[in-house]
Amino acid sequence: MRFVLAFVLAVFATSALAAEPPVLGSILFWTPAQQQTGYRTIDKIYPTRKITHGAKVYPLPKGTPLKDVSYDFQGAKWNTAKFMAANQVSGLLVIKDGKVVLERYGKGRKNTDPWVSFSVSKSVTSTLLGAAIADGHIKSLDAPVTDYIPELKGSAYDGVTIRQLLTMTSGVKWNEDYSDPKSDAAQFAVAKPGPNGENPIVAYMAKLPREAAPGTKFSYKTGESDLVGILVENATGKHLADYLSEKIWSKFGMGSDANWMLDQAGHEIGGCCISMTLRDYGRFGLFIMGGGRAGGAQVVPPDYLAQATAKQVQSDFGPLGYGYQWWIHDGGVFEAIGVFGQSIYIDPAEHLVIVTNSMWPEADATKYYIVHGAYIAAVKKALHKG
Repeated sequence: MRFVLAFVLAVFATSALAAEPPVLGSILFWTPAQQQTGYRTIDKIYPTRKITHGAKVYPLPKGTPLKDVSYDFQGAKWNTAKFMAANQVSGLLVIKDGKVVLERYGKGRKNTDPWVSFSVSKSVTSTLLGAAIADGHIKSLDAPVTDYIPELKGSAYDGVTIRQLLTMTSGVKWNEDYSDPKSDAAQFAVAKPGPNGENPIVAYMAKLPREAAPGTKFSYKTGESDLVGILVENATGKHLADYLSEKIWSKFGMGSDANWMLDQAGHEIGGCCISMTLRDYGRFGLFIMGGGRAGGAQVVPPDYLAQATAKQVQSDFGPLGYGYQWWIHDGGVFEAIGVFGQSIYIDPAEHLVIVTNSMWPEADATKYYIVHGAYIAAVKKALHKG
């Protein structure tokens, strides 16, 4: 499943990230030792911008503990400990009816340690676009992308709407093959600025050809999530990290500051890499499940949020649909997903948020998603028994 970062930068390639000079490499190919240290310390490795939290913290009271989750899977007996070991989980949080019923840590992580989100950030960026609509910075989802990113005029993005960008149905041709060093996914983030100093990502995306009419074909493109972020920044005149702090982080009551990784031009990467604590992942899930309100105000229009978390198009991965940078399950369930096992799973009907942070040995392997799905199903069953 393609929830991949696809962002290549200089990174410490030795087993001790801070011990040697940086060399060219990729976060996608870190060793387990590098993952365990690096995922908690992204701000020490890459340039980031702080997302400041506020004075008041949204409470997460303890509920009746979900002491264990026992279930049969793949011909064996499983429980929470076995799930965490199998999927290399560093943080697991289950919030039922606004109360924490299960919270576990692994891989040497403490409850104050942040963990990198990878493509979970796509869903955050989409939420900020909704906030920009509420603030009057963006007129309509049917407005042309080029109204907000004029450097794309004359490119394959002519005639593409914001809605089509959000649903990855632009019709622009893109190669998201992470094993191919010449693919768009490997090349776009290390592109050079345009001839007139244009943002390097925008300059790269402007060169892409069209393969289908806008709105007719779903194709997962990490580069387009970055365009969504650039669009929001252009519309609001604010850095994404600052806007996220202003609209949600400081108002809803996140417990800690977070950090957002920057691209080569010094802009937040719309498709990747916010580092936050496990509980703040959970709080963001509660913010979404609660209808997008923070500090007594409606931050995201309810109709936008309803559309964002509903199936807008059929994805090309099994039964999953795609909304506005959210993956959509059946039954009103939706999920923000990032590679290596990052997830915010939200089931509004069950008043349930499940967060997992992990360090899978592979970025994007079906076998780990199967283990993940089986555990979530077991949690739901256990909650109903309780």
